[in-house]
Amino acid sequence: MEDKALGIIKHSVRPIVGLLTDFGTKDGFVGAMKGVMLSINPELQLVDISHQVEPFNVLEGALLLKAHYRYFPENTIFVCVVDPGVGSQREPLALRCGKYFFVGPHNGIFDLALKDIKENIFAYKIERFTLPRINETFHGRDVFAPVAGHISKGTPLENVGKRIEYKFLLDWEEPKLLGNKVVGKIIYFDKFGNCITNIPCGNYIYGEFRGRKLDVVSYFLQKKEKEPAFVCGSFGYMELFIPMGNAQALLEVKRGEEVILYTS
Repeated sequence: MEDKALGIIKHSVRPIVGLLTDFGTKDGFVGAMKGVMLSINPELQLVDISHQVEPFNVLEGALLLKAHYRYFPENTIFVCVVDPGVGSQREPLALRCGKYFFVGPHNGIFDLALKDIKENIFAYKIERFTLPRINETFHGRDVFAPVAGHISKGTPLENVGKRIEYKFLLDWEEPKLLGNKVVGKIIYFDKFGNCITNIPCGNYIYGEFRGRKLDVVSYFLQKKEKEPAFVCGSFGYMELFIPMGNAQALLEVKRGEEVILYTS
């Protein structure tokens, strides 16, 4: 249970931390963060959301967090580090919104999830509970990991630092509604080469890409192989795909390309 007045986690089960970074797994950075957290709270359950975010791509990290946070239990702490501004004046944050806690840089990576939750945001600038020596190139290990570890043991958010106003900073472009059509763009490619757009799932009649009319289907194999189409994907947005094929590679799709979905 959570004391909503104090932002305290009171666990009857092992606390969970969800990790999302652009660190990859080659250099041991993720392992170091896990080691710090487990040193503070050996009871933690650590769940890797992804460590393959494109380097420095805050928007991509925000999209992945927004797509997956809701499938975690109440009181999960999300430690998200896609942080090209590490060591600069950007603020390190610990915050609570709805049922969840978030720890990471104040650079927009939490924006899409927080807008989706649509509840009050209690944000605090991290000033305490860091490691004694902070390397200004690795706040994931020296700032965010120890703070998450202490929060998981019941440390109130207000003990971490001073309360600040959360500002939405992400450069996110909403699709445009023009009569019976929604105009958006390609923003992300998944492992299979599906092209995720910024157009939310909805009841669309057909779509258009590069001037070509395309079907909207309910599942991937509803279309024949090599025929592109649109589908409502697991990210909650419409996707351009090719059944049993890599649409990004086969169509040479670029980020930012325009897509149109028609409602009638």
